[in-house]
Amino acid sequence: MREQNPPSNSSLPRPARVKICALRVSLMALPVLCGLVACGGSADSSQVQGGAGFNPGITAGGNGSIDPGPGANAGTANANGGAGSMSSGVYMLPEGFTPATLGGFKLGAPVDASMTGAAGASSAPPAGGCGTQILGVVRDFKGNNEPGGHPDFEHFSGSGPSPGIVTAALGSDQKPVYAATGAFMDPVNGQQTTSKMLFDEWYRATPNVNKPYIVYLYFQPNGNVLTFQSTAFFPLDGKGWGNTPGQNHNFGFTTEVHTKFTYKGNETFKFTGDDDLWVFINNKLAIDLGGLHSKATKTVDLTTLGLTVGETYNLDLFHAERHTSASNFSVDTNLEFTNCGTVIAEPQPK
Repeated sequence: MREQNPPSNSSLPRPARVKICALRVSLMALPVLCGLVACGGSADSSQVQGGAGFNPGITAGGNGSIDPGPGANAGTANANGGAGSMSSGVYMLPEGFTPATLGGFKLGAPVDASMTGAAGASSAPPAGGCGTQILGVVRDFKGNNEPGGHPDFEHFSGSGPSPGIVTAALGSDQKPVYAATGAFMDPVNGQQTTSKMLFDEWYRATPNVNKPYIVYLYFQPNGNVLTFQSTAFFPLDGKGWGNTPGQNHNFGFTTEVHTKFTYKGNETFKFTGDDDLWVFINNKLAIDLGGLHSKATKTVDLTTLGLTVGETYNLDLFHAERHTSASNFSVDTNLEFTNCGTVIAEPQPK
């Protein structure tokens, strides 16, 4: 998203955008994740759980692929991770990760659309919780300026967030629910989306429309928190539909993360960036920075959400990079994550 965008319904290109999203996790609460381990399931389940944690500030290894594990039933996706080093020393990314400003990221294997079904029940959390490696899904789209492109990508513009694109409650399928009956029209920024049917494709595997992949986000110790911050978040370069025509990177993708945390009583969650970003905590919308906009920041004080100390809650994050010519992604939090990433059902859009 551009640093400055005049309100417009135009499909003309917009200036550079910055998206930041960093997951900072309190070092007192969250050790570094050693790696992802296989988590079995019955047919039509797709679950990824994290491996054991250890103290922050040490070398960590391990990254998974989304391949069926030995003996896994059809429709089950397992993540198999390598072991992490237990040696002390300075922070180091695991092999194969692209360094970010803080932390790093790595693209995993494609997600087969046949790997569908509700996520399996969570197993016992890794020792000490999840610290530095969280798994998500990214989906590549062609832009509106390409043959067969998606009308919501490389299209529209805005000068600030457009709240209200999704409803305040997460859907029963753990996907955001589109709030408009047709195109979403913001009173300041103009048109931001096309229709419910096309919006539903953003976070659902749709043949000939998007190509989903596993992505790994690795967080870096940063004071008393962990941080993921990338000023060039392009996990799909050279993959999916290929780089955006006329660009050095692959723009036009969405990011989806499903995790859990145990509430301690004083946590916050901060997002900075653009374009669209929705965070649901306990299945309720906690951050609404939807629409095409310049860099924006919002922090949620979890003490305002009516949570109970000691209870475990879902956190579901949905992001969209919908326009050239920059991509930044940062999240800051001191939450204690107890689930290191879940690949949930992939129903066809309705």
